[in-house]
Amino acid sequence: MATKSTDRFDSVPDDLLRTGAHRSAPKRGRGWIAFAWAALATGVLVAAGLFGLAVIRGTIELPFATASARATTKPIPTPSPTPTPTIETKINPALAITILNGTKTKGLAAAAGDNLVKQGWRGAAPDIGSRTNAGSSDITKTVVYYADAANESAARAMVLSLKVGEIRLSPAFPGSPITVVIGSDYVPPAG
Repeated sequence: MATKSTDRFDSVPDDLLRTGAHRSAPKRGRGWIAFAWAALATGVLVAAGLFGLAVIRGTIELPFATASARATTKPIPTPSPTPTPTIETKINPALAITILNGTKTKGLAAAAGDNLVKQGWRGAAPDIGSRTNAGSSDITKTVVYYADAANESAARAMVLSLKVGEIRLSPAFPGSPITVVIGSDYVPPAG
């Protein structure tokens, strides 16, 4: 029987923890290179997939595509906008309007009333409607209250005239068909 000849690599000292003395220590930062390649490959695959989907859906037309391939793609119909219903409003400009100042600014109810009268709201005149301070002086939002549903269009037009506010159907002010509570968001027009 043949025996193998021994050399210096067959006898390893006991205190040597490493085997394979021909290996060197791994270099620092080699993991980032593998991560960068993986990230690049992922990005390329995602971009190619999105491009392929765009071509299939017909949102991108390629110049080198054949005419038969272009003919098979169906255009995506665009929905037509729904027309906004128009409400024919019959507003009585002589409707009595109460204007309440809910801020600390003195004379704001009078200024708002004068502005509304200039715009054709005769009911905001002091001899038809009324102008006074509200019970609170820290109201932040202007609100137009209307007591009857028939006055909703007038309340909406009032908000447009004031250029601020919202409308609310409320029985809170029973003596007035329309009540405007001026808040700190109201800015009177200059001049």
